[in-house]
Amino acid sequence: MKSMQVLALVGSLRKDSYNRKLFEAARELAPRGMKLEAFDLALLPLYNADLHDAAQFPEPVERLHRAIRAADAVLLLSPEYNHSVSGVLKNALDWASRGSSPPLQGKPAAAAGASTGMVGTARAQMHLREICAALEMPLVPSPEVLIANAKQKFDASGRLTDENSRKFLKELLEGLAELVQERSLVKR
Repeated sequence: MKSMQVLALVGSLRKDSYNRKLFEAARELAPRGMKLEAFDLALLPLYNADLHDAAQFPEPVERLHRAIRAADAVLLLSPEYNHSVSGVLKNALDWASRGSSPPLQGKPAAAAGASTGMVGTARAQMHLREICAALEMPLVPSPEVLIANAKQKFDASGRLTDENSRKFLKELLEGLAELVQERSLVKR
């Protein structure tokens, strides 16, 4: 596989976030040649149409747009808050879907998440799939990485230790690499 840049949008600002730990696991399990970097969503202002309609987006939003454009794909990692996507991730997706050439439109993506709840991030990912469809983002369909009871799936150092979760995450990243390669062949 040629070199592939993947931008991770981690939908939790919590310092000890399971989704931040999931990002680190993704970096560890990524196929050879895939490089994952995370964008700090804490930098983004809340979405405001007045700022959107201004001559230029706020600088952190411009930085997000550049980072998405430079990436071959995005990895969306979200906890589940109130049966949905985190507000932090939704805010980033709203900003990245704006402009004359929205950087997320058509961008290959994969979604995963970890939560301390019993159903993991199943409902949040259902909403993420709807959002990605609205943005015309091709999304890796399976496997679904919906890590439930996250407290038991990561060790004290923050490493993902659950073998099934590791297997599914690795397969998801391989699927993302395949999706990027397929789309690049279609563009030729």
